[in-house]
Amino acid sequence: MKHLSAALLAALVTATPALAQEAGTITLGFGIGTVAPKDNNGALAGMDSSIGKNTRPILTLEYFVRDNIGIELLAAAPFKHDISLAGLGEIGSTKQLPPTLSVNWHIPTTSKFTPFVGLGVNYTKFFEEKSSLGTLQIRESFGLAATLGVDYAISEKAALRADIRYVDIDSDVLLNGTKIGKAEIDPLVASVSYVMKF
Repeated sequence: MKHLSAALLAALVTATPALAQEAGTITLGFGIGTVAPKDNNGALAGMDSSIGKNTRPILTLEYFVRDNIGIELLAAAPFKHDISLAGLGEIGSTKQLPPTLSVNWHIPTTSKFTPFVGLGVNYTKFFEEKSSLGTLQIRESFGLAATLGVDYAISEKAALRADIRYVDIDSDVLLNGTKIGKAEIDPLVASVSYVMKF
């Protein structure tokens, strides 16, 4: 009987449905995301550049066009990144907004965990560039974005989410109106969120 009770309890736990993702469902997520540019961000004025990481609040809104398939918009508070050049150290900074539109497939399971994968496009707008070397300008960027994540259902209407994204961000950089190279940022964006279903 003891073994039977344990088996029934295990069955109930594994049978607990994940956060249902039916067509017409909307989810809203609030969380924290860290943008971590890759190592070696390209040559600027003949010197290797390095762009620092930053953590800010993020927001996701997803509409399910079909069961388990959603269109998601990622937004965030402005990220601020320090810019360094080999031999000179920190020479400036910039802020950026990286809205990303993705199509996500939430893989159905019979547990509280629902993994998902996504593919989309990113638009990054740079602003408030500052540099000790002169007038710095970083051009806007369009690129692909890929997502891998998992939701953990804490109720029928809410889940905790962890995900990581790769974003292709390559931007022309100008100093005093002259192009000095291309910033190859290509960050990984790691985030955790609280997601609500409507």
